Amino acid sequence: MHFDYTPKVQELQARLLKFMDEHVYPNEARFFREIAENRAKGNAWIPTTLIEELKPKARAAGLWNLFLPHSPRAPEGLSNLEYAPLCEIMGRVPFAAEVFNCSAPDTGNMETIARYGSEANKDQWLDPLLKGEIRSAFLMTEPEVASSDATNVQCRIERDGDDYVINGLKWWSSGAGDPRCAVYIVMGKTDPEAGRHEQQSMILVPANAPGVTVIRPLSVFGYDDAPHGHMEVRLTNVRVPASNLLLGEGRGFEIAQGRLGPGRIHHCMRSIGIAERALELMCKRLNSRVAFGKPIARQSVWSERIAESRCMIEQARLLTLKAAYMMDTVGNKVAKAEIAMIKVVAPSMACQIIDWAIQAHGGGGVSDDFPLAYAYASQRTLRLADGPDEVHRASLAKLELAKHLALPGEVEMPVTRGS
Repeated sequence: MHFDYTPKVQELQARLLKFMDEHVYPNEARFFREIAENRAKGNAWIPTTLIEELKPKARAAGLWNLFLPHSPRAPEGLSNLEYAPLCEIMGRVPFAAEVFNCSAPDTGNMETIARYGSEANKDQWLDPLLKGEIRSAFLMTEPEVASSDATNVQCRIERDGDDYVINGLKWWSSGAGDPRCAVYIVMGKTDPEAGRHEQQSMILVPANAPGVTVIRPLSVFGYDDAPHGHMEVRLTNVRVPASNLLLGEGRGFEIAQGRLGPGRIHHCMRSIGIAERALELMCKRLNSRVAFGKPIARQSVWSERIAESRCMIEQARLLTLKAAYMMDTVGNKVAKAEIAMIKVVAPSMACQIIDWAIQAHGGGGVSDDFPLAYAYASQRTLRLADGPDEVHRASLAKLELAKHLALPGEVEMPVTRGS
């Protein structure tokens, strides 16, 4: 495996870092100030003018849709391995990925429509998403069942002539709070009598379809993440054309595996970015403060934490690159163990480093004067999003145990202790 960044990627890195320095970091406070001002006026769910101002600049700089594999519709697209260091840079600031049209859940939804949608689906939804003209949401999780086991999903998708009729209650529908959100990808059951993993399907639902009700936003450790939001959504007798069904009835799990692999690794790439920034902020803070007669940076406990942080980041980055390399070369299915491993490792790593950075900042660390509290809330949430840690660990354990199952007729050798 070779993880050296190609000249093309190095050039994109330099261009992206320059863009971040010129347009993103200087406007970080403005982004949150705009949201606060909108909230004070009575509506936080208004897209910021900052993002809309920066999108054309990012596109003009050739920093657009970098996440999607190269295709006629996405000529700028990169492989997973090429995208990894760029996504990491975007992850240093919470809103940065949207500036480059590389933010969740749109990235996963665009990949889903590109892979599994019809040409008509792509014309109607993928093209405006690729242009950044609309946004989207993914509706899978439900409040009334343990959605960590997606076979529990109860939302019904029933055929009625040339249409499907959808009924169900979803929550944690990220992106559904944005007024630009125009389409949902909904997972539900088309045949409750089919095999356990053949009951579910995915379908495209216009956000303004009759019967769609956005009930409320859900907060994350007190943050509503406006104007993006994580919404509870009810679908009541929502009718859409049968042609909106993706790939075919009973193929929801197949689509989910294709969608969630890239989505999970993109989250992990961004986790490394925010962990790097937290370590940077930690070191700057420790170098600038004196306690008990000497710089805090010279207190031995902080040397331990700084060194451990660097080790943890490098380990997570290497595992991310390995997973990305395997996804590119052997496919998501073969790379499922590596994807599961990094999904467990990266958010936990970022949580620990951000926690130490908060501690280094004292009371300021838990305030909104620094980006650490918000970053911690986001990374802690990732330990649940796209499958909780426990599910990924269970999958890994099954794969590991299967390697060591005795074959029929095979005699296990006893373990002996040498003299």
